Amino acid sequence: MALDGCGQLCKCILILFNILFALVGFAMLGLGLWLRFSSETRGFFDIDLNTQQFVIGVSVLIALGAVILLVAVFGDYGACNENRTALGVFSCLLAILAGLEIGAGVFAYMRSDEVGEQLAKFYITVYAQYVDKGDPGLTVTLSMFHNVLHCCGLIGALDPLVKRTCPDTGFLETFTLPACPTVIVNLFESKAPLVMGLFLGTAAMLIFALVCSSLLSKEIQRSQSSPPPYILLSSTVLSPPNQDPVVFSPLPVIIPVADAL
Repeated sequence: MALDGCGQLCKCILILFNILFALVGFAMLGLGLWLRFSSETRGFFDIDLNTQQFVIGVSVLIALGAVILLVAVFGDYGACNENRTALGVFSCLLAILAGLEIGAGVFAYMRSDEVGEQLAKFYITVYAQYVDKGDPGLTVTLSMFHNVLHCCGLIGALDPLVKRTCPDTGFLETFTLPACPTVIVNLFESKAPLVMGLFLGTAAMLIFALVCSSLLSKEIQRSQSSPPPYILLSSTVLSPPNQDPVVFSPLPVIIPVADAL
């Protein structure tokens, strides 16, 4: 199916976007399922009040990862096969995700104190269960917190219980790593506009992909409705009754000399 330059560009952008999107969704879903069904953390989902934040966090991780992976599958299928139906489903799901991102950003800005406290409690739960169980899934989760927020444990860089999951830093810088609960609370209290900006920036990328999907869908519709970019090499002209039809060929017919003799 012939697409113009804009259509081809949108197609390439959507394919690359959805490959990255699928990797993110697969990582989130895999980590969530790992934590949900691990032998060390499975019992947390019996709704123990001490692990309520952990249960909620893992459930959100699984649900969001599954939705992102589903969106990426529809997006890649629609772009690679130039399927307008798949692109329509992809656009609807993408619009929902963008709306959730915007809503989450506004909520995080308006209720920054509450969001920071809940995330800090989630971290404390993961920390406590890691110290108690040492599950590999908890190790990965704790390492992600430490490296993204550049913090370490409940007391800072000198926390011996989780030191191996803390960021690799120089000798002097090691002593300046703060405690993670403090960093999380301060992040949402003092940098609430930055947090909202991260959510809105993610929503902007989703909207950009949504625009590319709409443009590609229109280009596919245009190419399907336009006449084919070729002409017939021969055509048949109707002749009067009882006569053979006359066929005109635009190309000369070359007869070998041996056959002519």
